[in-house]
Amino acid sequence: MKSLGFVEVSGVVAAVDALDIMCKSADVTLVSWERKLGGRLVTLIVTGNVSAVTAAVDAAKEQCIKKPCSTAVIANPHPETVRLAELSAKRLEKQTEAPTPAKKTTSKKTAGKASENKN
Repeated sequence: MKSLGFVEVSGVVAAVDALDIMCKSADVTLVSWERKLGGRLVTLIVTGNVSAVTAAVDAAKEQCIKKPCSTAVIANPHPETVRLAELSAKRLEKQTEAPTPAKKTTSKKTAGKASENKN
Protein backbone atom coordinates (compact mmCIF):
# COMPACT_ATOMS: atom_id res chain seq x y z
CA MET A 1 0.00 0.00 0.00
CA LYS A 2 1.71 3.14 -1.16
CA SER A 3 -0.90 5.69 -0.15
CA LEU A 4 -4.32 5.87 1.49
CA GLY A 5 -7.05 8.35 0.63
CA PHE A 6 -10.06 9.10 2.81
CA VAL A 7 -13.26 10.90 1.85
CA GLU A 8 -16.00 11.34 4.41
CA VAL A 9 -19.35 12.42 3.04
CA SER A 10 -22.91 12.68 4.28
CA GLY A 11 -25.14 9.94 2.82
CA VAL A 12 -24.70 6.66 0.99
CA VAL A 13 -25.72 8.07 -2.40
CA ALA A 14 -23.13 10.83 -2.16
CA ALA A 15 -20.53 8.24 -1.08
CA VAL A 16 -21.24 6.07 -4.11
CA ASP A 17 -21.01 9.16 -6.31
CA ALA A 18 -17.68 10.13 -4.70
CA LEU A 19 -16.31 6.60 -5.17
CA ASP A 20 -17.35 6.59 -8.82
CA ILE A 21 -15.65 9.94 -9.36
CA MET A 22 -12.46 8.78 -7.63
CA CYS A 23 -12.23 5.51 -9.55
CA LYS A 24 -12.86 7.22 -12.90
CA SER A 25 -10.43 10.08 -12.30
CA ALA A 26 -7.40 8.07 -11.18
CA ASP A 27 -6.03 4.57 -10.79
CA VAL A 28 -7.26 3.90 -7.24
CA THR A 29 -8.87 0.88 -5.59
CA LEU A 30 -11.48 0.79 -2.85
CA VAL A 31 -10.06 -0.67 0.36
CA SER A 32 -13.18 -0.33 2.48
CA TRP A 33 -16.00 1.92 3.50
CA GLU A 34 -17.46 2.65 6.91
CA ARG A 35 -21.04 3.70 7.54
CA LYS A 36 -21.87 5.53 10.76
CA LEU A 37 -25.11 6.96 12.09
CA GLY A 38 -27.19 4.60 9.99
CA GLY A 39 -25.41 5.53 6.76
CA ARG A 40 -25.78 9.25 7.28
CA LEU A 41 -21.99 9.55 7.45
CA VAL A 42 -19.85 7.39 5.14
CA THR A 43 -16.07 7.19 4.96
CA LEU A 44 -14.46 5.79 1.81
CA ILE A 45 -10.90 4.47 1.92
CA VAL A 46 -8.99 4.09 -1.35
CA THR A 47 -5.43 3.09 -2.16
CA GLY A 48 -2.97 3.65 -4.97
CA ASN A 49 0.17 5.62 -5.62
CA VAL A 50 0.39 9.05 -4.01
CA SER A 51 -0.35 11.11 -7.11
CA ALA A 52 -3.36 8.94 -8.09
CA VAL A 53 -4.86 9.04 -4.59
CA THR A 54 -4.34 12.80 -4.37
CA ALA A 55 -5.97 13.32 -7.77
CA ALA A 56 -8.89 11.05 -6.83
CA VAL A 57 -9.55 12.79 -3.50
CA ASP A 58 -9.30 16.23 -5.13
CA ALA A 59 -11.73 15.17 -7.88
CA ALA A 60 -14.21 13.92 -5.28
CA LYS A 61 -13.95 17.23 -3.40
CA GLU A 62 -14.67 19.19 -6.57
CA GLN A 63 -17.34 17.07 -8.28
CA CYS A 64 -19.28 15.12 -5.64
CA ILE A 65 -23.01 15.84 -5.35
CA LYS A 66 -22.43 16.77 -1.70
CA LYS A 67 -19.40 18.55 -0.32
CA PRO A 68 -17.31 16.03 1.66
CA CYS A 69 -17.18 16.60 5.41
CA SER A 70 -13.47 15.82 5.46
CA THR A 71 -10.73 14.38 3.27
CA ALA A 72 -7.18 13.15 3.79
CA VAL A 73 -4.32 11.62 1.85
CA ILE A 74 -1.69 9.67 3.74
CA ALA A 75 1.47 8.99 1.75
CA ASN A 76 3.49 5.99 2.92
CA PRO A 77 1.17 5.18 5.85
CA HIS A 78 2.55 3.72 9.08
CA PRO A 79 2.03 -0.07 9.42
CA GLU A 80 -0.52 0.48 12.20
CA THR A 81 -2.55 2.76 9.91
CA VAL A 82 -2.43 0.11 7.19
CA ARG A 83 -3.53 -2.50 9.74
CA LEU A 84 -6.52 -0.33 10.69
CA ALA A 85 -7.58 -0.03 7.03
CA GLU A 86 -7.15 -3.78 6.55
CA LEU A 87 -9.29 -4.50 9.64
CA SER A 88 -12.02 -2.34 8.17
CA ALA A 89 -11.75 -4.24 4.88
CA LYS A 90 -11.95 -7.61 6.66
CA ARG A 91 -15.01 -6.48 8.62
CA LEU A 92 -16.68 -5.46 5.37
CA GLU A 93 -15.73 -8.78 3.78
CA LYS A 94 -17.26 -10.71 6.70
CA GLN A 95 -20.49 -8.72 6.39
CA THR A 96 -20.83 -9.56 2.71
CA GLU A 97 -20.07 -13.24 3.30
CA ALA A 98 -22.50 -13.66 6.22
CA PRO A 99 -25.15 -16.26 5.38
CA THR A 100 -28.68 -15.03 5.15
CA PRO A 101 -31.18 -16.69 7.48
CA ALA A 102 -33.28 -19.40 5.87
CA LYS A 103 -36.91 -18.61 5.16
CA LYS A 104 -39.43 -20.39 7.33
CA THR A 105 -41.47 -22.82 5.32
CA THR A 106 -44.60 -24.63 6.32
CA SER A 107 -44.61 -28.36 5.71
CA LYS A 108 -47.55 -29.94 3.92
CA LYS A 109 -48.55 -31.81 7.08
CA THR A 110 -48.66 -28.61 9.14
CA ALA A 111 -50.52 -26.75 6.39
CA GLY A 112 -53.05 -29.59 6.11
CA LYS A 113 -53.70 -29.65 9.85
CA ALA A 114 -54.15 -25.89 9.89
CA SER A 115 -56.79 -26.08 7.17
CA GLU A 116 -58.53 -28.99 8.98
CA ASN A 117 -58.72 -26.95 12.17
CA LYS A 118 -60.42 -24.10 10.37
CA ASN A 119 -63.26 -26.33 9.13
